[in-house]
Amino acid sequence: MPMDKKSGAWSGRFSEPVDELVKRYTASIPFDYRLAEFDIKGSLAHARMLRHVGVLAEEDFAAIERGMAEILEDIRGGSFGWSLELEDVHLNIEKALTAKIGDAGKRLHTGRSRNDQIATDVRLYLRDAIDRVQSGLRACQASLLDMAEEHAGTVMPGFTHLQVAQPVTFGHHMLAYFEMLARDHARLADARKRVNRLPLGAAALAGTSYPIDREFVVRELGFDGVCENSLDAVSDRDFAIEFSAAASLIMMHLSRLSEELILWMSPRFGFIDLADRFCTGSSIMPQKKNPDVPELVRGKTGRVFGHLMGLLTLMKGQPLAYNKDNQEDKEPLFDTVDTLVDTLTIYADMLKGVRVKPEAMRKAASEGFSTATDLADYLVKKGLPFRDAHEVVARAVRAAEGKGCDLADLSLVELQAFSPLVDEGVFAVLTLEGSLAARNHIGATAPEQVRAAVARARAVIK
Repeated sequence: MPMDKKSGAWSGRFSEPVDELVKRYTASIPFDYRLAEFDIKGSLAHARMLRHVGVLAEEDFAAIERGMAEILEDIRGGSFGWSLELEDVHLNIEKALTAKIGDAGKRLHTGRSRNDQIATDVRLYLRDAIDRVQSGLRACQASLLDMAEEHAGTVMPGFTHLQVAQPVTFGHHMLAYFEMLARDHARLADARKRVNRLPLGAAALAGTSYPIDREFVVRELGFDGVCENSLDAVSDRDFAIEFSAAASLIMMHLSRLSEELILWMSPRFGFIDLADRFCTGSSIMPQKKNPDVPELVRGKTGRVFGHLMGLLTLMKGQPLAYNKDNQEDKEPLFDTVDTLVDTLTIYADMLKGVRVKPEAMRKAASEGFSTATDLADYLVKKGLPFRDAHEVVARAVRAAEGKGCDLADLSLVELQAFSPLVDEGVFAVLTLEGSLAARNHIGATAPEQVRAAVARARAVIK
């Protein structure tokens, strides 16, 4: 649907056509075409409202509804002819509508501007995207819970500073990521409330002189309410920035887990293996099995962070109200949504393909003096002040290290040389299972608590 030189929506104001390079530079149709279904949905709600208040005749509304149904079918079928000449998704659809139904199509834009139209389209798109992301989060959480339940008693070393710290269970470790994603889900639920406000009715920036009913459109489109200030309604992109910030946190959490999967899969750890379908080989080294998916999650996290910074920078210098700068909000937002949805989808499946190697985990937990704190706690319960107990155990660790053994491998006599408070009961404390069982309170790593936490979590996400 090519335009002639003066067929733009504003052509009456200008004495010469837009430069061809400027057309390409300013056009948004190469990316905002994906808002088409939301644009049609918003337009139909606007048309119903115009009919409701008596601004649009019944026969015009019927023609608009019929024409939009045909256009939607063409778009879904891939036969709609998008035109760069028409600049954006709004004008492409409006021109097609007018070609189908005549003057009734020209009346659709009564009482609105592309400024409040695009703000509405993006909010409708993002509301849908948030729902898809939240579904993806729940799928990942379900996979984490399955792993946590299966490995509620599987011992592994807990780390601080990437040094062996204390024994934990693999199930407990997975539940830590469940909690991260739970916060992400809650953040998005809260952000959705601010996304779900209707800008339509703000028109270009000051509202409209037509007797519109914005609350009618709120009900039609399932919004929670209207944007209260027309200037803010057309120029605000906080909702896109807030979503991008929440998306960045989700990606950061998945990147942390990816880093651990990569480390755990390396021969130096050997804690897990990933299913082959999430890995690739080497073009030169036939023995290689590379964890490409977790590595790409780490890489794509930086991409999402960059989009957040881009949106913040986009908005920081804009005066009220709408500015053409805001056209640049869509590509980073679209890419953030696509990256996040794809990452969550593949992650939920990848977690199901993690094969845990309990023997390697147990061996690592046994080699790093991970029960040293348990020995200190044992001495405190015998009456020794904690700082003194800390010093006693530090000397015992140094001695065991010199012998090339673990604390549990020292004899009773050797342990009593560090403190006369030690008796035969100390060896129950120094076992990995004893250390886990001792931490038997809500939020701790005892297998009993891990299973209880899984049960609580399943009730949350069901």
